[in-house]
Amino acid sequence: MDVEFGIDTFGDITEDANGKLLPDDAVIRNVIDEAVLADQLGLDAVGIGEHHRNDFAISSPDMVLAAIAARTSRIKLATAVTVLSSDDPVRVFERFSTLDAISSGRAEVVVGRGSFVESFPLFGYDLQDYEALFEEKLELFAKLIQGGSHTWKGTLTQSLDDVELHPRLASGPLKTWVAVGGSPQSVIRAATYDLPLMLAIIGGPVERFAPFADLHRRALEELGKGPQPIGYHTYGHIASTDDEARERMYKPWLEQTRRIGAERGWGRMDRSHFEQEADHGSMAVGSPETVARKIADGVKALGATRFQLKISTGRLPHEALLDSVHLYATEVVPLVKDMLSE
Repeated sequence: MDVEFGIDTFGDITEDANGKLLPDDAVIRNVIDEAVLADQLGLDAVGIGEHHRNDFAISSPDMVLAAIAARTSRIKLATAVTVLSSDDPVRVFERFSTLDAISSGRAEVVVGRGSFVESFPLFGYDLQDYEALFEEKLELFAKLIQGGSHTWKGTLTQSLDDVELHPRLASGPLKTWVAVGGSPQSVIRAATYDLPLMLAIIGGPVERFAPFADLHRRALEELGKGPQPIGYHTYGHIASTDDEARERMYKPWLEQTRRIGAERGWGRMDRSHFEQEADHGSMAVGSPETVARKIADGVKALGATRFQLKISTGRLPHEALLDSVHLYATEVVPLVKDMLSE
C-alpha cells in the first residue's frame, strides 16, 4: 500500500524543564521547529490545528504554515482543521492559494466544523446555524478551489458576481480534505463534492470507523466519481519502550482530558481509561514496534492512504515531541511499510 505519513499538532501549551508553562510565542516557534524536523526526516505532511482558547497557542494555522514553508522544501502543509463554518470561504481560499504559491504547490486544507465552538461567537456566528453554515460554506469552497471565475448566490455567505480570486492556483485545484468525526452525512457530503476524507479519531478502536471509509468509497462510486484518498488522524507518543512512552504521556493526557471533559460533561477520566485506549483504542503510544503495529492495523482496517499522528498532548514538553517525531520518522514509518508489504 502506498501510504503517506504525517504529524499533526494543535500547538498545545507545553511546559519547560522546570514545569513552567511556556508563553504562546515560544510554543509557536517550537511547533515550527517540530515541523522542520519532520521535513528533514522525510515525513510527508504536517497538519496545524486552529483553536481560540488558552490551552492552545495557534489561532491562525496558515501563518504558522507559511513560516514552516520558508524553512522546508518537500513536506505537505495542511491544517487540522480549518473551521470553515466560522470562516469566510473566499478568505480561506485566498490565504491557502497564497500558501500554495509560497510553498511551490505544497498547501492542503482540511476543512471541518471543529471539535470546539469558541470561534462562532468570536467571529459573530450563531450556533443555531451550526449545520447550515458548514453546508453552505463547503458548497461554495468546493467551487472556489477549482479556480476560474464564480457567480454565487449566498444565504449565510456573501454573493459573488463573476468573481475570480487571486492569487490564481498554479498547480491545479487546491488539495482539500473534509474532516469527519463520525457522521455518515458528513461522509456522504465529502463524496458529493468529490473530496478526500480525513477521519478524526479521538477515541475508540480504529476499525470502528471502517464503515465510514467504506461509505465514502461506495458513495463516490454511486455518484460516478473516481476514488479519493482516505486518511485518519489519531493521537499518540513514541519512546524507546512502552512504559516510557506511557509514563511521559499519561499525566499530560489526564490533565487535558479532565479539563475538556469538565467543560463537556464527560465522566472523570483515570489511569484505567488511559490504559484501555492505549491497549485497545486508536491511541498510538509505546515503543516503535508497538506503535507501528497499531498504525499498520489501522491503515489496513480503513484502507487509508494517509496517516497523521497527533504528536502534541497537553503539557508534553517540546523535547519529548522532538524525540517522538524522530522515532516516528526513523523507526516507526519503516516498520509500518514493512508490515503493510507483508
